[in-house]
Amino acid sequence: MTKTLYVGNLPWSTSSEELTEFFSRYGNVVGSRIITDRETGRSRGFGFVEVAEEDAERLAEELNGAEFNGRALTVNEARPRQTV
Repeated sequence: MTKTLYVGNLPWSTSSEELTEFFSRYGNVVGSRIITDRETGRSRGFGFVEVAEEDAERLAEELNGAEFNGRALTVNEARPRQTV
């Protein structure tokens, strides 16, 4: 099983490959995606990383506040999207 982590405060230039590579140093990563603006295609500064369930809590604790390309990351377990 996997869990999804929310990753915020990403530099605009971050690619999903860079995000996967960074998180892979700390645990088993299945994949990642950077959220982009639909109209401009530019990064919105956050993304999601899918990790092994057994690594999720530890990764969120260890990497929340960790420096990534000069910025302090916000990492926590992703919550389901709220519908209006």
